[in-house]
Amino acid sequence: MTTQPSEEPGTVVPTCYRHPGRETYVRCQRCDRPICPDCMRDASVGFQCPECVAEGGKGMRRAQAVFGGRAVTTPRVTWTLLIINVLAYAGEIVGGNPVVNAFAMSAYDVAYGGEWWRLVTGAFLHQPMTSGGLGLTHILFNMWALYVIGPELERRLGAARFLTLYLLSALGGSVAIYLFGLAAVGASGAIYGLFGAMFVLGRRLGYDVRGVLWLIGINAVLTFVIPGISWQGHLGGLVTGAVVAAVLAFAPRGNRDAVQWGGCVAILVVLVALVLVLPPFAVNARFGLLG
Repeated sequence: MTTQPSEEPGTVVPTCYRHPGRETYVRCQRCDRPICPDCMRDASVGFQCPECVAEGGKGMRRAQAVFGGRAVTTPRVTWTLLIINVLAYAGEIVGGNPVVNAFAMSAYDVAYGGEWWRLVTGAFLHQPMTSGGLGLTHILFNMWALYVIGPELERRLGAARFLTLYLLSALGGSVAIYLFGLAAVGASGAIYGLFGAMFVLGRRLGYDVRGVLWLIGINAVLTFVIPGISWQGHLGGLVTGAVVAAVLAFAPRGNRDAVQWGGCVAILVVLVALVLVLPPFAVNARFGLLG
């Protein structure tokens, strides 16, 4: 029969400083306090306690994306935007025309009905499915483009900056529809904004951007060749996305955060001001209204 070795008389068995009821002979390599197995954190030599690990982490520089912000490993913003667009399309299928009529981008309703939400909600709707299947093609193309280029842009910009790029591009497309169009739905303004951002960021990093130019060129031609496509939304999103990307990519490192966020706020102010100050030219011309 075996027995546990007894402690020397008068010896005090150390206990974990975080769990006093647990005996332990392991000590933190930094502060020398006793720690139990639940409190052990692997270190380069031996173990450290949670507090020392946290304190050491404060001095470590956080990994950053190429153009600022925290480094992104999983493109959660891209996946979230995909889910929102798909759910909105499902809502269109279930709710039918009333959903589209209430939330589509409509220059007349924004200008004369005060329905400002359409500037944003219209960018998350898509053409309802028709007998020719154009509605399904519409959302499939946009979501495929977001799936392909979204993760790479999110990793280079960081999650917050990528989301800002997407939303400002969508708003830029809606503002162009407000000024020069009548009504439209679709994430195409935001997607074209991502196209513009790919070109700007590629140039900034010294990449060969001829492939991006071909992509933009082909889609620009299709915009004017295929009937029923809102060229206003596409070009408005493209220009806005390129401008936002330029602000993010060329901000000086010394005060990069201030320049980037200040520039994005300035772009937002300009877009809002365009809607506040200017009339919907195409709507006024169509219905003979005074601007």
